[in-house]
Amino acid sequence: MNGIAPATLYAPSERATPEELKRQVHYFASIPLQCEVLDAIPWIVVVLNMHRQIIFANRALNTLAEELGENSPLGKRPGEALHCAHAYETEGGCGTTEFCRTCGAVQAILISQKGHANVQECLISRPAHLDSLDLSVSATPLVIDQEMFTVFAVSDISHEKRRRALERIFFHDVLNIAGGLSGYLELLSMGAGEEHEEYRSILELLTKKLIDEINAQRMLSAAETNELNAVPVALNSRDVIQEQYNLFRYHTVAKNRTLHIDSQAQPCTFVSDPLICGRVLGNMIKNALEASVEGGTVTVGCNHRDEHVEFWVHNATVVPRSIQLHMFQRSFSTKGPNRGLGTYGMKLLTERYLQGKILFTTSPEDGTRFSVLLPMLLTTDQTIAKIR
Repeated sequence: MNGIAPATLYAPSERATPEELKRQVHYFASIPLQCEVLDAIPWIVVVLNMHRQIIFANRALNTLAEELGENSPLGKRPGEALHCAHAYETEGGCGTTEFCRTCGAVQAILISQKGHANVQECLISRPAHLDSLDLSVSATPLVIDQEMFTVFAVSDISHEKRRRALERIFFHDVLNIAGGLSGYLELLSMGAGEEHEEYRSILELLTKKLIDEINAQRMLSAAETNELNAVPVALNSRDVIQEQYNLFRYHTVAKNRTLHIDSQAQPCTFVSDPLICGRVLGNMIKNALEASVEGGTVTVGCNHRDEHVEFWVHNATVVPRSIQLHMFQRSFSTKGPNRGLGTYGMKLLTERYLQGKILFTTSPEDGTRFSVLLPMLLTTDQTIAKIR
């Protein structure tokens, strides 16, 4: 490595010199039988040098690179080849950011470099035009002529994780709601006349919650398989906020908490999909209410910023750093293990279908604020047709 190595917050940032990399690549290319065996494996398998750079990639990774219109992955690190959103945040690249401290792939590789095989799961967030990945990764040490390498294999378990998440979260929540409906129906059949109205209101609320839960999962599933179609119409930002306020003001998550619309909320007209926009804002409000302590206040507002409309939700709590590092990743929830897909779904819907951006800030002084920036005009074929 020539010059001073870039700074790193986790794994070493040094890379092999061009001459060293060329020698290592040529060495593995000169072993045709082993290369053919690795090419026959259906999932991604690469060989890494001690700088975590790819010196051999099997057909699965090379095919992926071709599909994305890219050159050979040789010389890159795994996160760079797989388009991890954090891989290019620093000059040091894959493995050198604060986020990499929690990356199962980097951890497995570093363990293998100490002579121990290791298997871990890895969550990779990628740009909006690419699906995020849930991976099972294995790193196995390989010594040839006293030189240490790592055989690194990647298996996509996204569908398995998605199925397990649906079973844990969706079915669990739906069964709980259905149980509540059954219980109140029984009380309704036994209750006196004056109690009927109270039970009827609760039954209506539970029914709406059940339908909302089903629609939320249906929308998320359609979004992940690119089957969701945005239908843009003219919207008023204040009306969007008011609708979500009405939905959550008396929601169970708002019990002993106050939901407030900012008095400075700026109404403006923009063109977007009302259902998707409402789902994103509703998730932001629900998450903020769930994160708030009893007696806390959640404030929702909107602003007109340049060519965008901004929706924001604020609460007084602070998101721990350990959770910040995983925010928006699939199969991770701010509510703890086996919980929801809220922040991931918000990011997916916002970036892929509303052409917007979602971000958050959190600090002990200012609390936590989630913001969604949406274009004033959602440019889709449907939009063009309406304008004409």
